[in-house]
Amino acid sequence: MQLKFGDPNKVAHLKELQGADERLHLLEANLIEDGSFDPAVHGCEAVFHTASPAFIGSTDPQVELLEPAVKGTLNILKSCSKESSVRRVVLTSSVAAVSFNRRPKGPDVVVDETWFSDPVFCEEIKAWYILSKTLAEEAAWKFSKENGIDLVVMNPGYVIGPVLQPTLNYTSEAFLNLIKGKGGFPSYRFVDVRDVAEAHILGFENPSASGRYLLVERSLTLLETLEILQKLYPSMEVPKIPVGDPAHQVCNKRAKDLGVVFTPFEESLKDMVECLKQRNFLS
Repeated sequence: MQLKFGDPNKVAHLKELQGADERLHLLEANLIEDGSFDPAVHGCEAVFHTASPAFIGSTDPQVELLEPAVKGTLNILKSCSKESSVRRVVLTSSVAAVSFNRRPKGPDVVVDETWFSDPVFCEEIKAWYILSKTLAEEAAWKFSKENGIDLVVMNPGYVIGPVLQPTLNYTSEAFLNLIKGKGGFPSYRFVDVRDVAEAHILGFENPSASGRYLLVERSLTLLETLEILQKLYPSMEVPKIPVGDPAHQVCNKRAKDLGVVFTPFEESLKDMVECLKQRNFLS
C-alpha cells in the first residue's frame, strides 16, 4: 500500500526506462492516508489510478483488501476533486466487478458493460478480492457523480504478457503456478498488459470516452488455455486436466470502438512465457 523507496527493487526498473531521468518523478503515498495523494495529482491533467492489492488468499480481508481498495480509491478521487487542472480520471477496475452475480452464464451468454457484480453474492462466496474491486468501482462512480469528476473506468480481464518488473506480481505468479500444474481457475478472460496500458491512454485522450470498457481479448476454459500453451511449446510438460465447463463470452466492442487493437492471446502467452524464461522463473 505504501511505496518503500528504501527498497531499490521496487523502482529500479522504472528508473531504467528511456527518458526516466528527464520525465519520471516518483512520489511516496499511502492508499489509506487522507490527503496522501495531494502532491502527486497537483497540476496534473490526467490521473490514472491503477493500484489496488491483488491476491486471493487473505487472513484479514477488511484490512488487506477492502479498505485499501475502497478508501484508497476515494482518497485519490478526493485529491483530484481539489485540483482544477484534472481533466479526467481513468480508473483500473476489473472484470471481477462485472460478472460475479447470480445471473445465468454459459457459452451463449455475452457479458457487457451493463453487467455489475453483486456485493452480497461476493460476500456470501467469500470472494474478497472480487468484492474489493466491486465496492471500489461503486464508490468511484458515486463520488465522481457527486463531485463532478470526469471518470472513465477500464475493466480488464486476466492480464498477461511480458513482465516489466524484475519480480513476480500476483497474476504472473498465478500463471506460472498454472503452467507448473499447481492449480488454476475454471475459465479465464485474457488481455495483454500492453493493450491495457494503451486503453488507459485512449480513455484519457479520446474526448468522447465515457463509462466502462471491458478489456478482454478472449474467453477460454482452463483446458483450452493449456491446449494452446501445449501447441506453442510442444516439449513443455503441460498439466493434464479434465474437460471443463464452457466459458461465457465478454463483449469488447466498446474498447475496439475506442481504438484498442487487441493482441492475439497466442502472442501474449508466448511473450509472457519467454519473459518468464529470461527472468529464470521458468526453466
